[in-house]
Amino acid sequence: MPVITPQHEGLTKLVTLDLGHTAQGLRALFDLRIPETGEARLASPDLSEAVPAVCRADGALLYGEDGDKLGVIIETQRGQDDDKHYSWLEYIANFRAREKCRVVLTVICPDRQIARWAAKPIETGHPGLVLNPLVIGPDNTPLITDVAEALGNIGLAVISAVTKSQDPLIKEILSTLDAALSKIDQKLAGRYGQYIYVSLTGVAQKEWGNLMAMLTHPYQGEFAESLLAKGQAKGQAEEGAKMLQMLLEARGIEVSAEVRERITSCMDTAVLEEWFQRALTADCAEQVFG
Repeated sequence: MPVITPQHEGLTKLVTLDLGHTAQGLRALFDLRIPETGEARLASPDLSEAVPAVCRADGALLYGEDGDKLGVIIETQRGQDDDKHYSWLEYIANFRAREKCRVVLTVICPDRQIARWAAKPIETGHPGLVLNPLVIGPDNTPLITDVAEALGNIGLAVISAVTKSQDPLIKEILSTLDAALSKIDQKLAGRYGQYIYVSLTGVAQKEWGNLMAMLTHPYQGEFAESLLAKGQAKGQAEEGAKMLQMLLEARGIEVSAEVRERITSCMDTAVLEEWFQRALTADCAEQVFG
């Protein structure tokens, strides 16, 4: 079974965080007819008819109501998995049968080679029934370096920044996104900042970490606060410790048993916040503790 990485989780969270922004991005990329009336909501990603479930998508969204609904299955692929050519059709069939509505499959692939693999038509064997996944990758997302353009479609700007992470202009792309996020609801922007960080890797992740560490916009404080769950309750400190470990793992920094013990035993959220700020640019776990 494939290992679920922080990058995988972060990317899925980005497209399920604000369903209105996601709908706007999908319309721009694929000209989808997504209902604008009725409630947009997360649906169960369990798309199996069996118990225990063996057919589970990364995410499932449901737009509209009554006879005008659209289901959107979200899959994140960072590697090639030929078994998906069999399970993706099952996801669609089960979601369609459960909700009695139209359903589309969207596959997010930050890697160009994986995106090309995912976009290949899948022959089902039934005459005329061919599955063509809607793939979001480096080649069909726009390069957004204008703040007004990013503000006009935040959902697309966010996902484009991740899929363009290897682009030579990535610093300009991320700077533009940073400026755009500073102009929307700050709590929402802070959560976007969190999931963007764990979705990125390498140079792009370090650049985003540098931007967040500057604290030039109010939402960057929300970014840290959303990860560390400021407060005095034990449960909040435990959640902060968990997210700090996730942050280190996302950056490829080894978390030894000793480091893990030091983090999980800390019940002071102010200390956790300080460690988190250092973790944004640290080269090793030791630098986190100062």
